This record gives sequence, structure tokens and C-alpha cells, in this order.
Amino acid sequence: MPKQIHTISILGAGKLGITIAQLALKAGYRVYIAGSGSEDKIRLSVSILAPGAVPTTTEHAAQMGDIVILALPLGKYRTIPSRKLKEKLVIDAMNYWWEVDGNADALKNPQTSTSEIVQQYLPDARVVKAISHMGYHHLRDEAQAAGAQNRKALAIAGNHRSDVEQVSEFIDRLGFDPLPIGELHNGRQLEPGHAAFGANLSKDSLASLLL
Repeated sequence: MPKQIHTISILGAGKLGITIAQLALKAGYRVYIAGSGSEDKIRLSVSILAPGAVPTTTEHAAQMGDIVILALPLGKYRTIPSRKLKEKLVIDAMNYWWEVDGNADALKNPQTSTSEIVQQYLPDARVVKAISHMGYHHLRDEAQAAGAQNRKALAIAGNHRSDVEQVSEFIDRLGFDPLPIGELHNGRQLEPGHAAFGANLSKDSLASLLL
């Protein structure tokens, strides 16, 4: 039986990480959030922008979360403490931006999705691609209760049905309709340069781009 999700850990305390923390707190989850260094570096900003979230170290956050969300620059994925994520459900919300990540050929392989690269680096974790195609400002502003008219959707790609179901429940509680789109490889459709990237659409409209 899948583990009940009570605690969310977010690796990355930038605009996306803070926005997800705000949504998760509002949905009733306990939230840990880590930046790139000591928790003291983000304590003030977290207390102002996401009051109730617990600033901590990357390793401690990785250990504590029932779901661990990667909201780092993709080029820093090798700084993720892989041993702490053994058997963890991990949401990859990262995208490749050459301006931030550099001209990294390994992250531009047309034969694979960047989430598959992350999964290879985290072989003992269960990686799901989600919360990655919608801008943080739309995530912040568009969350609505289930059943609301024109509720927006977030796509999910993952290799294991039970993981996708758990992430779907999480996304629903955040305020968005979940849209599973198949295995992790299909997460490539959510990356920059593809039609769904930047999409702020209802479930039916998003599905028309992807399915």
C-alpha cells in the first residue's frame, strides 16, 4: 500500500520552490525547504514568503520528505544527495536553460528526456516529471478548488502507476487537475521548445496538446 503523503521537501528556494511551498502549506502539508547552502541563508526569505515552511539543509530535506521536489537549476542535479533519496518519490520540476545551465550537451540529448537523466543519477529513487511546464506566477495565481470552472491542469509523466497516482493526488490538493501522460520518457513533451511548455490550460485543452 502506498505511503501516505504528509511531508513535502523542496530542494531549491528560488521562485518556483517558494511558490510550491506556499501551495503545499495552504493544502495542509508539512513543508521543508532547502537552498544551496546553510538554512540561515534562506531563513528570512522563507519566513516572509512561505511562513510555516521549515528552512533546512539539502540532506535533511531529502531525508524528511514523503515527496521530494527538485526545484533547482537542472545543471545542479548532480549536487542532489542521491543516497538520501533511496526509495523516495521524487518530483522533477526542473528544466534546462542554457543561460543558467550552460551549453551542456548531455542535457540536450534529443533521444531522452531530462527526467530520465535525473532518474539515472538517482537510480534508487522513483522519479516523476511534474510541476514543470507552468510558470511559477501561474502556479501561484491559478490554483483553484477541485471542480472549479476552467481549473488549470498539470501534466505528469512517470514509469509506475502508483507513483503517478500519488503525485496526481498531491497536484489535485495543490489546486490543479492532474493529467497523466504516460511514462517518464514522455516528460520530454513538457520541456522548453515543446508545445506544452508554458501551458496554462484546462485539462481538456492541455490533453489536446499532449495525448
